[in-house]
Amino acid sequence: MKLDLMKSRPVQSAPIHGKSFTAEGAVPGQSRPGRVDRWALDKLFAATGRAPIRLRLWNGLETGQSDPAPIATVHIHDRVTLLKLLVYPELYFGEAYCSGALEVEGSLVRLMEHVYVALANAPAHSFLHRLITRGIYRPRDTTLEASRDNIHRHYNIGNEFYRLWLDEQMVYTCAYFRSPTDTLEQAQIDKMDHVCRKLELRRGLAVVEAGCGWGSLALHMAQRYGVTVKAYNISHEQIRYARQKAQELGLQDRVEFIEDDYRNISGQFDVFVSVGMLEHVGFKHLDAFGEVIQRSLKGSGRGLIHFIGHNRPAVMNAWIERHIFAGGYSPTLSEAAKMLEPGNFTVLDVENIRLHYAKTLEHWLARFERAVPQITRMFGEAFVRTWRLYLSGSMAAFNTGDMQLFQVVFNRYGNNQVPWTREYLYQPPLRGAFHDQTLGIEAASSRGEVYWPC
Repeated sequence: MKLDLMKSRPVQSAPIHGKSFTAEGAVPGQSRPGRVDRWALDKLFAATGRAPIRLRLWNGLETGQSDPAPIATVHIHDRVTLLKLLVYPELYFGEAYCSGALEVEGSLVRLMEHVYVALANAPAHSFLHRLITRGIYRPRDTTLEASRDNIHRHYNIGNEFYRLWLDEQMVYTCAYFRSPTDTLEQAQIDKMDHVCRKLELRRGLAVVEAGCGWGSLALHMAQRYGVTVKAYNISHEQIRYARQKAQELGLQDRVEFIEDDYRNISGQFDVFVSVGMLEHVGFKHLDAFGEVIQRSLKGSGRGLIHFIGHNRPAVMNAWIERHIFAGGYSPTLSEAAKMLEPGNFTVLDVENIRLHYAKTLEHWLARFERAVPQITRMFGEAFVRTWRLYLSGSMAAFNTGDMQLFQVVFNRYGNNQVPWTREYLYQPPLRGAFHDQTLGIEAASSRGEVYWPC
């Protein structure tokens, strides 16, 4: 792939998104190219790792790939935006994109992939590494008081919005694709079954779930595996929706949805599960989460945590923390394991399904784009650009390996009642109604045989 790495030059530009460019490339009312513009544009292009893209300014100055066609052209509409991108691109790229001060023509996902790869490969003391990781933004805390406000900004914006692009059961976590051609609906059901198999669920067990979303997993566990569930969540909108679904399915006597913080979980249970919630706990409160697990599990208890993680410690992307996940922190695998150490838990299984999350986001993004006219009417264009960037950037992060998706299974110290191999995770489940499979389950379990009524 040939890159044009010559110095920036003015060129003739074409109209884009309603902005009219002159034959010389200059926007009426804006200054012509100057030395500062050329210097800043060259520095910014270097900061992308000289990706196969084109950067174009309001005055017609551009740099980057010209032949073959770039994967994307980034249009920067004013000098203030250009300089802000040099000061702190991690924050101001998103700010400018969402306000319309910066526009992307071409593939936003592939643009973000190249930027992530450039950052990952940049030497620790390089200009690029210092530029991206200067850390001038500090994430918000996740105390009891702050957490409700943090969650409100994301999950209480309306169930109708999420219904436009999630699957039928409103599962807002990574799906599990047994085949890349599976539908999103099937993959989300398979993810929930994958979790339930890892937890060896069977009739009569008591389960506690920390962070239940719209209740899909809790209802699935109760309906298909015969367990009772207490599910905690501080999002009022999600709890209201989950309680209504439990009533519709006749499961209100087996699933209790509790609008409260995970730190207030009380009682003891056979199983602890948390899917997609650990990222909201915050670095300073990981130990508190581990303490909740420790006091909640019975002596023979087991658990699973499913979370977005990093390869090495890193704060949440500044723009995402400000606009999407306030107070968010994606821990490393070692940080999650350290959280379990004070309770002397035994880690039984670790699986990374990050490419499944990339595929999940591909489905979400496609459905989101189809719903853009409705979402625009509901929230406006800036909101659409915010969520498009969030979904696209997340897909790029999982595609490149910048983000991981870990599932960690653990149990109490000394508990040897575990499957001898991992074959039980991948064998076809038994079919038929749950009550047809209840005979002999306890005896079979004691012999090491596993039955999966679903």
